[in-house]
Amino acid sequence: MNSDARRSDEVSDFFPAFSSANVKVNYGVHIREVKSFGIGELYSAYRDILWDDGRHKYNVSSFIGEIDEILLGQRFSAFDQNTLDSLIGTLRQRGNSNATINRKMAALSKLLRKAFKMGDIHSLPEFRRQKERAGRIRFLDGSEEDRLFAAIRKRSEDAWRLSVFLVDTGCRLGEALGLIWNDIHEGRVSFWITKSGRSRTVPLTARALASTEVKFEGRRPKGPFTALSQAQYRAIWNDAKTEVGLGDDSQVVPHILRHTCASRLVQGGIDIRRVQMWLGHQTLQMTMRYAHLATYDLDGCVTVLEGRCTQPKSGRKAGK
Repeated sequence: MNSDARRSDEVSDFFPAFSSANVKVNYGVHIREVKSFGIGELYSAYRDILWDDGRHKYNVSSFIGEIDEILLGQRFSAFDQNTLDSLIGTLRQRGNSNATINRKMAALSKLLRKAFKMGDIHSLPEFRRQKERAGRIRFLDGSEEDRLFAAIRKRSEDAWRLSVFLVDTGCRLGEALGLIWNDIHEGRVSFWITKSGRSRTVPLTARALASTEVKFEGRRPKGPFTALSQAQYRAIWNDAKTEVGLGDDSQVVPHILRHTCASRLVQGGIDIRRVQMWLGHQTLQMTMRYAHLATYDLDGCVTVLEGRCTQPKSGRKAGK
């Protein structure tokens, strides 16, 4: 066999599907069609997988809608760094704080990582957390709590019970509303549905335990606070805070009860690590926002310094 014949046989071995009759060549390579998607399309596809129903999902829907609007509904197969940087710049021009931008980017990052894993897009940008300023934390003093809770109780006994539970446990509103009876046992409550995804159990104060006692007629409710929805509770809260003169304070929202609980723990001498466990924060950095309230830790410093200043000066005796 001459060299040309051998070469012809070798080529035939590499391309076995070649047919002179229909002139089709099959190289055995699968070519995947490159598709493009809009942010809104990806959210519709994965929202129920990535986010549970509730207020957080509602907020995420708003975030993603705004991002899609800024991008003009653009469809893409890769989300590059320039697109992300431009998006962040637009949000900042619209007056978004770094904290707000971080929340919106967290939602976008979660969505894009899912799309990347599923093969919808083939590259991801680097998400860098924007530096946030430590904001002032508002909490209720005893007088404010008494007046606000009294106004709430006039409107709804259930809302009052929930308020007491929130301020004495420091739990989130959604965590309390999601409780069922089996979550409360021997003076303790276990939170299974949490923002961090980590369950925790905390002991109850006497009044927090009493707040879970429900008087009902007919069928027993699923849990101690299931008679209320978030929207109903917030409506009662807003009416009550207006009545007691706090209507113009934008920080007096239900979440202030969580801040109030944390501040009381720190001011009462509970160390930051235990406060972190009580609140269910993922990182200690989150809890450190309350550390400045622990001013009692600094009292000993004054004692030491004053003691040093009042010590008699030592001198050498003559002839020594």
